[in-house]
Amino acid sequence: MGQAFGCIQVDQSTVAIRETFGKYDDVLQPGCHCLPWCLGSQVAGHLSLRVQQLDVRCETKTKDNVFVTVVASIQYRALADKASDAFYKLSNTREQIQAYVFDVIRASVPKLDLDSTFEQKNDIAKAVEDELEKAMSAYGYEIVQTLIVDIEPDEHVKRAMNEINAAARMRVAASEKAEAEKILQIKRAEGDAESKYLAGLGIARQRQAIVDGLRDSVLAFAENVPGTTSKDVMDMVLVTQYFDTMKEIGASSKSNSVFIPHGPGAVKDIASQIRDGLLQASQTQ
Repeated sequence: MGQAFGCIQVDQSTVAIRETFGKYDDVLQPGCHCLPWCLGSQVAGHLSLRVQQLDVRCETKTKDNVFVTVVASIQYRALADKASDAFYKLSNTREQIQAYVFDVIRASVPKLDLDSTFEQKNDIAKAVEDELEKAMSAYGYEIVQTLIVDIEPDEHVKRAMNEINAAARMRVAASEKAEAEKILQIKRAEGDAESKYLAGLGIARQRQAIVDGLRDSVLAFAENVPGTTSKDVMDMVLVTQYFDTMKEIGASSKSNSVFIPHGPGAVKDIASQIRDGLLQASQTQ
């Protein structure tokens, strides 16, 4: 209806291109404008000044012959003071930007191996942005920002990389586990040695206490019972201990101890062996 009366409305963040008899005349800013169509004025089209985004997927090969797909996001907008260039000089802005992105990525990535491509993706993005800025400024467009949002290796390469990473982590875990087991065994051996050492001290002290007790008992018995010798007292003590031991063995239903030779008469032989051992120990001292 507005065009019928020669008036048009241009929305915010948009400009309109006015032509007179098919020739560029002016750029109409947002608002209401009179457009006398009877004098040959008409709107050739509208141009958005908003920031737009173009996602480009580019397949290329790295220096170590790995095929990757690089995904770049290009954010761009038309310049208000160069709206005529942006409207007339390019027929398809998105395809033009995509062509430049392909050219720069396929010139940069083949110089890098796969790991360097991941590490230097910001440098690749900067190279794409510089090339686009230089090329698109002549057409009335500004490159706001360029991002390399993803680098996708071939699926087989990705699986191989994951397996390599998993194997490396398993190797580290096995090394740490072996080191832990080594430390555990060392500590266990140290604890066992300390335990045996303390047990030996305990046994030595126990035997010393037994010897001291027997010696005191023999001396006291000899003093209190005239006519008895140390041998008689020792034999009596051994017989007493023999019967006490047999009593304890008989009280247990699960005992599996066996005395060879067995019988009270064998106590004499045991007494002789103990006495001989004590005498030899005294002589060595």
